[in-house]
Amino acid sequence: MYGTLTAGDRAAVESVCAEVVALTGVPLSAVELSVRWGVRYFAALECCNDGQFCNLFEVEARTLRETMLELRVDLDPYPFARALTAYWRDPPLQPEALDFLSKCKVPICLVSNADRADIEAALARHGIEIPYIVTSEDVRCYKPAARIFAEALRRTGWRRDRVIHVGDSLHSDVGGALAAGLRSGWVNRAHRIHDVGNHVPDYEFENLRGLMALVTAAGK
Repeated sequence: MYGTLTAGDRAAVESVCAEVVALTGVPLSAVELSVRWGVRYFAALECCNDGQFCNLFEVEARTLRETMLELRVDLDPYPFARALTAYWRDPPLQPEALDFLSKCKVPICLVSNADRADIEAALARHGIEIPYIVTSEDVRCYKPAARIFAEALRRTGWRRDRVIHVGDSLHSDVGGALAAGLRSGWVNRAHRIHDVGNHVPDYEFENLRGLMALVTAAGK
């Protein structure tokens, strides 16, 4: 969803970090703070499985507070987490997203690290209807955990060998698909604040038009 169908969160996170820097006077730029926060945030997601689940809103708030405490600033993180929630609920679409969705004849299931209310609000905001949606909050784990992909297969009834998972993160999407035994496609828009992983996707696309070409060719 985010970064693939919609814009990623880079501008929103950097805007929040600019407010934090202005408020607290920490000796970092907004970009530097966003990267530091991002490292802690993504590390926290890896520990939110197996009975230790927290939704994204709480992870954002907790990791921002921890990042600021490391800088010796005790900050109330919730106003800033709420600002990000506003973004998650109304993100701009990628330029080719609606064209892709209108032309793609292959069934789609969204598998997203997202809070359920946020993703539903974002889809409604843009008038997008997708029959299958599986969020991290539904399954209480985050990609790249194989369990979220297994739940998507269970809900759709699709055969594993007929599925390709496509996303913008080498770690969460490509690594998660590999762990789940699925083919993978990487939408490499090169706009992420922080990503890890050296997984090799089956396919790489500049945008969803590349995926559309693959889907069209496969249908012939």
